[in-house]
Amino acid sequence: MSQKQSTADLGNDSVGKLMLRLSLPAIAAQVVNMLYNMVDRVYIGHIPNIGAAALTGVGVSFPILILIAAFSALIGLGGAPRASIEMGRGNRENAEKILGNCFIMLLMCAAVLTVVFFFFSRPLLLLFGASDITLPYGLSYLHIYVLGTVFVLISVGLNAFISAQGAAAVAMKTTLIGAVLNIILDPLFIFTFGMGVQGAAVATVISQAVSAVWVLRFLFGEKTALRLRRENFKLQRKVLMPVLALGLSPFIMQSTESLLNICFNSSLQHFGGDTAVGAMSILSTLMQMVCLPLQGLTIGAQPIISYNYGAQKYDRVRKALRMLLVSSIIFTTACWACMQLFPSVFVGIFTNDQILTKTTIWASHIYLAALFMVGIQMSCQQSFLALGQAKQSLLLALLRKIILLIPFIYILPHFFTDKVFAVFLAEPVSDTLAACITFFTFFTWFRHTFEKAPACKK
Repeated sequence: MSQKQSTADLGNDSVGKLMLRLSLPAIAAQVVNMLYNMVDRVYIGHIPNIGAAALTGVGVSFPILILIAAFSALIGLGGAPRASIEMGRGNRENAEKILGNCFIMLLMCAAVLTVVFFFFSRPLLLLFGASDITLPYGLSYLHIYVLGTVFVLISVGLNAFISAQGAAAVAMKTTLIGAVLNIILDPLFIFTFGMGVQGAAVATVISQAVSAVWVLRFLFGEKTALRLRRENFKLQRKVLMPVLALGLSPFIMQSTESLLNICFNSSLQHFGGDTAVGAMSILSTLMQMVCLPLQGLTIGAQPIISYNYGAQKYDRVRKALRMLLVSSIIFTTACWACMQLFPSVFVGIFTNDQILTKTTIWASHIYLAALFMVGIQMSCQQSFLALGQAKQSLLLALLRKIILLIPFIYILPHFFTDKVFAVFLAEPVSDTLAACITFFTFFTWFRHTFEKAPACKK
């Protein structure tokens, strides 16, 4: 792999130093990326007189936003590990073919998603748990947001290829530029221009457009180790099929998050009304506050694991895998402790409505009870992804949300008098079971594969 000034030496630098160098910018990027959603919700929740209803209405639209991001993961997180592995093997030309094909696929997905979500937004929001009061706010936000779908897919999907080549600082700037701009523009459009919910959407689209331009400028430029070239824009089945196979796992992990929001919102609307749905909107954001930085940690580890696996440097792969698991557990445990001890601090960021605040604090102790287990599940599942093990990664992605959580949302209320409590309880029960099964599966595969592997390829 040709080394650029901003690119880490994935095959020779200290694994610990690489983890810090690549993970810290990736975590920072995910934290900043989290601000896109958080800032919108914070400002919307504090709009005078309509804040609680507007926050709930926009929250109901988030399954669609999550689904849009899932398609960027399907292409970007499916292609980036494949590109890293090819670079580790010394096949830069193949890695650039993967990048070019993924770019065209992202554009095609953006065109289809924009049309579908713009024209079917109303029935979808009603399906997701919107009421007559909250529906207008959801539609106002969504109709503008979906027009920027192409910017979301390019900035998020292609940014994975910047991280994959070890240029973590550049990848961090992608989200940093957009998020800082969003923080500045949100109050301007919402309050100064009096656009309310629509202003939040406009600010977000503009910010994402700037991030997309930044990504394209880098990948078409001279400083990248992987360059977008026109000759690689012709779609090839043999290039795309392995990408889609590997990307199916992160796609399912994110798209099922959308399905989960639908299941949670519809059940909570039935048992608890708009207040319970509003509480879920805040709790899902708190969960993102943990999962997105954790995802940044796995993104930082991915190039190290993938590159050295392709180069058959198995000692370095082992070290990176162990460091990822331990770091993930420490991080999620610290987050769990803070949110259990000081829930009012976190809830107060999003609303000053007393009824909504009280309900959300009560629900947080239930919904986030097993948050510390999420680090085990995510690190092991993402390790399978970095190693190119599509089947195992896909199965574990399905496990927590499809096989466990969604059924529990509908099964547990039959066993409890407090139906709202039962719906929120589905999350910690599923988190615990999924983490135990995932760790056992990965540990078994790890021992079988790596204990028999040669110590290190020189």
